[in-house]
Amino acid sequence: MLSATMALASPNIPPPPQSTPLLLTGATLHTVSGASIANGEMLIDKGRIVALGAPGSAKAPANAQRIDLSGKHVYPGFIAANTAIGLAEVSAVRATLDQVETGPSNPNSRALVAVNADSEIIPVTRANGVLAALAVPRSGVGGGIGGTSALIQLDGWTWEDMGLVREAGLHVILPAMRFGTAMTPTLSAARIEEMQRTSAQRLRALDDTFDTARAYARAAEAGEIATPDARLEAMRPVFSGQRKVFVHADDLPQIRHALGFAERHGVNIVIVGGYDAPHVAPLLKARGIPVIVGGVHRLPLRRNESPDTPNTIAAKLHRAGVAFAIARNGAASDAARERSLPFEAAATVAYGLPREEALKSITLYPAQILGAADRLGSLEAGKLASFFVADGDPLEIRTNIERVFIQGREIVLEDKQTKLRDKYREKYRQLGITK
Repeated sequence: MLSATMALASPNIPPPPQSTPLLLTGATLHTVSGASIANGEMLIDKGRIVALGAPGSAKAPANAQRIDLSGKHVYPGFIAANTAIGLAEVSAVRATLDQVETGPSNPNSRALVAVNADSEIIPVTRANGVLAALAVPRSGVGGGIGGTSALIQLDGWTWEDMGLVREAGLHVILPAMRFGTAMTPTLSAARIEEMQRTSAQRLRALDDTFDTARAYARAAEAGEIATPDARLEAMRPVFSGQRKVFVHADDLPQIRHALGFAERHGVNIVIVGGYDAPHVAPLLKARGIPVIVGGVHRLPLRRNESPDTPNTIAAKLHRAGVAFAIARNGAASDAARERSLPFEAAATVAYGLPREEALKSITLYPAQILGAADRLGSLEAGKLASFFVADGDPLEIRTNIERVFIQGREIVLEDKQTKLRDKYREKYRQLGITK
């Protein structure tokens, strides 16, 4: 077990906290929250942005380190809002998977304490500008309560170093609710009926859990709980409004159930997945319920739909005025591909989403939904200095991410993939093979 852990450990060394002020000059600063600043300058100190603006506007101290970024572009780090990063390493090796706990109901499960800070996936992901991620616990087959997610920065010695929002929200995964011969043509009517009964039982069990937790929360407020229950204690912030419930729901029956669920139990929810969310967009807007779109590069949910349907979801939500962010599907097998997040957002631009909105959907909007807009999501004075330097538009696949900073510390862009690249470049150089 120890040897397996060591084999999977990243060799990257986190740099120490920023000790010297840093002044960036000459780059185009893409603030995201406002207008871009051409030939701008940005002053960073103690891990935060102190000032940014036109040349000469930032009053840098004499000891500030100056970096000329003429011709480059600076963007706030991307935020992956639905991931298994830190919780899953190799999907085929059970010992490296820590996303799912035993049993259908684990509200006291905390993703943060399970995050593997030495994951090889972390340096690969941040090399493409993804500097923060929501580590999401899931439930087993059939749905349930997965536990509490954590927003982490992709750098740090331990999970304590990485935690930005340590308990972002409670995750509820709804069971399948779409059955029928068109959906499962090989199954008998009796088998489909059995699946419907099982799904209904799981939904009732979920309601029962929340009813019990709400009663427990009231009793705890009244001082009537003699022996605390760890699972029910973990749900108390949900009923006080301090924590949102992230409901994983893709198809229309699931989303409608989620809306009714929120109303019955008086909780604030976020829809995760949201494939059919445009069909109830007016209701989502009226109730102020945001959607984390769970992937753009995926197949349609139904056979009779256009292959382009997943690409249009974000644009439809934007036109309807629904708050949204773009993420990936969050499965353990998808953790290694989170670096493709900006290309998920880019795919929506060709289907009607303005480019500025696509950029916000993986920066400012997820920060707002996840309760971190005071620290992440845009280049503004007072926010964490977590950003990257690129030679062009990061939504373009040909753009290179050249430098990465997390809380003012420059991170070395080195990972297992770059080492293999350099190894075989040297091999062929020595063999005299240049192409």
